[in-house]
Amino acid sequence: AERLDENSPEALALNYKHDGASVDHPSHAAGQKCINCLLYTDPSATEWGGCAVFPNKLVNANGWCTAYVARG
Repeated sequence: AERLDENSPEALALNYKHDGASVDHPSHAAGQKCINCLLYTDPSATEWGGCAVFPNKLVNANGWCTAYVARG
């Protein structure tokens, strides 16, 4: 799979960014990132991993989008 492009229509629709720390969005909270999201398909992938929201794409473990759901 290839890395998700931040400027792709899918990424833009969900305000996805590779660096969650730089996100300025009302629903973003500190500490939220792909690696601790329920939709991130492989929590052991510490750099880039799969996401249920973006099939066949890799998202950054430190990324964020509006579909974020806390794991656990």
